[in-house]
Amino acid sequence: MEYVSLNNGIQIPSLGTGTNTYGKENNDYNGELNGDFALLESAIKMGYRLIDTAISYRNEAGVGKTIKESGVDRQEFYITTKIPPSKEYTKDKETVRETLNQSLINLQTDYIDLYLVHKPIEEEERLKVTWEVLEEFVSQGKIKTIGVSNFSNEQLEQLNKFATIKPAINQIKSNPTEWNNQWISYMHDHNIRPQAWGPMKTTDGQRRILSDIGKPYDKTWGQVILRYQTQRGIVVIPKSHNPENQQDNLESLNFTLSDEDMKIISQL
Repeated sequence: MEYVSLNNGIQIPSLGTGTNTYGKENNDYNGELNGDFALLESAIKMGYRLIDTAISYRNEAGVGKTIKESGVDRQEFYITTKIPPSKEYTKDKETVRETLNQSLINLQTDYIDLYLVHKPIEEEERLKVTWEVLEEFVSQGKIKTIGVSNFSNEQLEQLNKFATIKPAINQIKSNPTEWNNQWISYMHDHNIRPQAWGPMKTTDGQRRILSDIGKPYDKTWGQVILRYQTQRGIVVIPKSHNPENQQDNLESLNFTLSDEDMKIISQL
């Protein structure tokens, strides 16, 4: 596994797995929970250690149970979860504390590696309250790293007005249909690690180009696009319902794209 450093000195795997449809009927995000985490078990056996979940996925408990029963030492994992922005979870400090403590219970762990604010909290006071409690949990050792998801550059600047602990990660959409390079450049400039959700989304034409690039490396279009992201310092969390694709995604880390190929991909 390849690792990159965050602004607090902690290292995170360059590649992990999303889980937003795991443990649900028909692998449907809105499906009923069915307790089937065979795909997560498969990923863990292959060597995935960065596991990304969220309260809004409704499957924290199933993810936690699967990790706990995997037989792999807890310290090897990098577990991420996220707090929703709604008042139900963020109306005041006590509510935020209850939310974070419930995540610890659901995930069956004494600490969470990365806790993100899942979407921007528009009211600055509630954002401030939420962030202060996240910082409090960091000071108590219950959370190792805090960050955000889907925050614009302006929203990051708003947060930094009062944040004692700077966000280490901003998880955003980044793929060939929407690179969001200006967003990513801002994060690199401000020592915030970009993390890409939905990194595999492509058009048919883009996949043909990526497939051609991959041929000399004996790699698939998917492996090429993941390597392009990790090679430029972006953490990726692709999710697959196919064990073969899970393995392919993991093996995207074992080759290096040329500068010329990186340039071609950047222009897709």
